[in-house]
Amino acid sequence: MLTEKKLLSLKERTRKRKISMILSQNAHFLKTGQSVDLPYINMLLRLAGFEELDSVSDPKSVMFRLEDCAQNLLVQLGSEPSDWDFTDDLGNLDASKRLIQDKILILDRIRSPYNVGAVFRSADSFGIKKIILVEGTGDPEHPRARRTSRGCTQTVEWEFMSEDDIVKLLETYEKGKVIALELGGEDINAFKFPESGVAVLGSEEFGISPAILKCCTARVTIPMAGTKGSLNVSVAAGILMQRWFSK
Repeated sequence: MLTEKKLLSLKERTRKRKISMILSQNAHFLKTGQSVDLPYINMLLRLAGFEELDSVSDPKSVMFRLEDCAQNLLVQLGSEPSDWDFTDDLGNLDASKRLIQDKILILDRIRSPYNVGAVFRSADSFGIKKIILVEGTGDPEHPRARRTSRGCTQTVEWEFMSEDDIVKLLETYEKGKVIALELGGEDINAFKFPESGVAVLGSEEFGISPAILKCCTARVTIPMAGTKGSLNVSVAAGILMQRWFSK
C-alpha cells in the first residue's frame, strides 16, 4: 500500500497513474463483495483533486464513483484503456490472456497507421500469432497506430519483411494455406478455413501485389449489398479474422 508521503514524492504523471490503478483495484474489490479502506481511499481522492466519500454504505455506487475517478485520471494522462481490458499489475495489457493460434496475417502496403493499428486490435482478439508487414506498410510504432491499437501492437508479434522474402516464405506453405482476401473469391461464409496458415490483405485501393497474390492458393471475398465496391481494410480484416477464428 503506497503511503501519502510516497505518493507525494512521485512525479505528477506517475502519481496519477498509481492512484488510478489503486482506485480501479478498489472498485473491483467492491464488485466482488470485498471490503475497502475508506480513509485510504479518501486520501487518494484528495491527492487526485476529487471530492472525498462520506461512506461505503452503498458499495455499488461507490464502485462506479471510484472507477469514474480512475478513468478520469487516465483521460488526463491521455492513456485511458478500453472497457474490459485484461491488464497486469502495472496497467499494461496482459498478453498471457491471449489464445494464440498458428495463424499469420500479412499486410501488403496498407499505408494508414490508423488502419494498421485497428488491424492489430482485432488480431489480438482473434488468435493471430504474428503480423508480417510488407515494406511500405504503415509503422505499428507510429503514434496513431499505437493509439488505435489500444496497446495491441505490444501484444501481437510483428515484423517488417521485403516482398521478396515474403514470397519465399509463402512458397513453403501447403496448397490452401495461403489465403488472399480479394474480390472474385469464394464467399467467406462458405469457405473452409485451414486450422493454420496465412491470410493476406492488400490496400483498399490497389489490393495485393501480383508477386504475393501469385503465392496465394485460396481466395475469399466478403459479400456486400451496398453502393461501395469495397470495405475499409481494417473492417474487412476484422471480418476475415473472426470467420477464421470461429471456424
